Amino acid sequence: MAPAPTTQESTETEFAETLQKLTQLQVIGGGEYKKKVKTGTAASWLERLPAPARKRLEKYNIDLSKGYPKVPESKDIPKFVDEAFEIRNKEFPYIERGKNADPEKKALFGAAKEVRNLTKHIGTEIIGLQLSDLNDQQKDELALLIAERVVVFFRNQDLSPQKQLELGKYWGQVEVHAQVPRVPDGADGEKLAGISVIWQDYAREFFGLPLTFKNSIGGNSQWHTDLVHEFQPAGITHLHNDTIPEVGGDTVWASGYAAYDKLSPALQEFLDGKTAIYRSAHQYLDRDRPFNGLKWIEREHPIVRTHPATGWKFLFVNRAMTVRIVGLQPNESKLILDYLFSLYEKNLDIQVRWNWRSEEGLGTSAIWDNRVSQHNAIWDHEGLEPRHGTRVTSLAEVPFFDPESKSQRQALGLSLD
Repeated sequence: MAPAPTTQESTETEFAETLQKLTQLQVIGGGEYKKKVKTGTAASWLERLPAPARKRLEKYNIDLSKGYPKVPESKDIPKFVDEAFEIRNKEFPYIERGKNADPEKKALFGAAKEVRNLTKHIGTEIIGLQLSDLNDQQKDELALLIAERVVVFFRNQDLSPQKQLELGKYWGQVEVHAQVPRVPDGADGEKLAGISVIWQDYAREFFGLPLTFKNSIGGNSQWHTDLVHEFQPAGITHLHNDTIPEVGGDTVWASGYAAYDKLSPALQEFLDGKTAIYRSAHQYLDRDRPFNGLKWIEREHPIVRTHPATGWKFLFVNRAMTVRIVGLQPNESKLILDYLFSLYEKNLDIQVRWNWRSEEGLGTSAIWDNRVSQHNAIWDHEGLEPRHGTRVTSLAEVPFFDPESKSQRQALGLSLD
């Protein structure tokens, strides 16, 4: 007969059993989510997939037989913050495609009908060019243009999810999120992990995202920068909207280069070399303290970064996910961060607002540099008209600050007043 377990052994066993039960609760997401999150085939909303999106997915041989979107099974989703932290916790090779591109971008611009800057500081529209037709030289030049102009737009795009993923892989390692909805694989078995689904109606229905007219801030409808908690955060992000409201559903971007140049030289000098703590959008259980509430993944990065392609300094903060400045008292950090957030949010001259309208049956692409920007999807259509898109994000370099680098206005010889 086996000896009775000691009090310590019994306690450890009970703790392990309780921990196992907690993981079965599907405690994922947290934060703004107000519903128990469904996973796997139970998370399908194929019957509500907007007609333009369905037409595009079926045209390009996406397998919808198991439902849409594809959501990982609960067993495949990390429940603990330590395991989520380790998903991409080591440096991987990264090539900055825009670094050696032709500064005049002759191959890219020469193939377009028109290149139109939308504001002085941010935003360019390229007209008469299909993203699916770009060669490598044009992709490099586009990467440089995105680095310089922050966000570049293409209307009337006949773009397959496969081509969108291929383009993202050219610019870097594509982020595959452990739990967000994604496009299913191809009907022929082609693996398409890395194409996230951006569908606010779905987030409201399945996650309980509390977007209403009186509460229109939440999810991607707030100022934010994607994936700042990564060891190597997001670089180029490509959102292709295939279903667009007749009126509304715009997105706004703001420039991190220009936000930095808004600062006084004294505050620039103070921030140069400082770091901050950045957190994930999703929360997880703490393995050692599972009853203390959900925790975010947190990572430390420079608060002022240098872009490897342009060599320009930029301010790297956002209200949704920047927690605190390292080395400051909490009240000091909050005071400074609130001011830095306001630079992005309140200075209309460093923002561009984009309406996604496109010709019948075609979509519109926005491709931006997540490093040097914040964005905000405006929820003024209130879910009365569908808005659906697919997003691919290429992860970039380990963030760094070069003390010899210049600001954008310094590099371009513009007034610093």
